Amino acid sequence: MVQRVSTGSPFEATFGYCRAVRHEDTVYVSGTTGYDYATMTMPEDVGAQASNALATIGKALGELGSDISDVVRVTYYVGDRSYVSAVVAAVGPVFKDIRPAATMVIAQMIEEAMKVEIEVTARIGAGRS
Repeated sequence: MVQRVSTGSPFEATFGYCRAVRHEDTVYVSGTTGYDYATMTMPEDVGAQASNALATIGKALGELGSDISDVVRVTYYVGDRSYVSAVVAAVGPVFKDIRPAATMVIAQMIEEAMKVEIEVTARIGAGRS
């Protein structure tokens, strides 16, 4: 059985995707930017955007029976090399003990305000193994 979670992002409806999909014990979380979905605002600060993205990811994982400690793969898309240090400062404390496989790519974002996008794959129970 496949389960899906939506955050209500307007991009989900427009592009035709959901925030996360669970199939068996694996959860795939779509690329997630720094929007605060409660207020539909985007902070200017790239570190705050990374933190918001992780909060959205954590919520989606939780709705599918997982959590951030189960993340086994993370991909960071960063809008400019000058943002890397701030992104690392935001995500490093979260992943320093989890240590998922990771990739960071410098890429142009689809909206000017977006500075970082984070995508993860989690295996339910990985954080306890």
